[in-house]
Amino acid sequence: MKKMEILLVEDNADDAELTSLIFEKTCNIPKNKIHVSKDGVEALEYIFGFADENINGHTPLKRHPNLIVLDLKLPKIDGLEILKTIKSHPETKNVPVIVLTGSNDWMDWTNAHSFDVAYYIDKPPKSCQIVDIIKFVNVGVTMQGFNHERRMLCTPFYPLGVSKKEDDKK
Repeated sequence: MKKMEILLVEDNADDAELTSLIFEKTCNIPKNKIHVSKDGVEALEYIFGFADENINGHTPLKRHPNLIVLDLKLPKIDGLEILKTIKSHPETKNVPVIVLTGSNDWMDWTNAHSFDVAYYIDKPPKSCQIVDIIKFVNVGVTMQGFNHERRMLCTPFYPLGVSKKEDDKK
């Protein structure tokens, strides 16, 4: 396993503890390799050293996590704004971002995927989902477009008049 540095951005202490425990016990990632930020400001400060509108493509990084696990509903700066900042910076745009959220709002899913998130997981996470993510991150394979059923928040849409069975035949 290559050196892993994870930024977990989660305002709920119980969810942060559960997710950290899964990384630690299931993936053998030591707790000291998982940094937990309680809000969007802490997350941006961890990566860039500060959190304001002056972060741009020329802003040097303070830290470069290998993986970011991000809740969308955060105090101070929300998860979508963090995604926008991370994905617009040349040194962080390719860092895999996993959205881990309790939101079942279709727009959250759509907006997160517009920023090219690697995975979208409903809370609470399952150990097998975290293990899959770590396997992909460690071998350097992008997860975008892989196994969409695990990424879908809801059932896929089918055109009117087309059944799933007809779609499977194609």
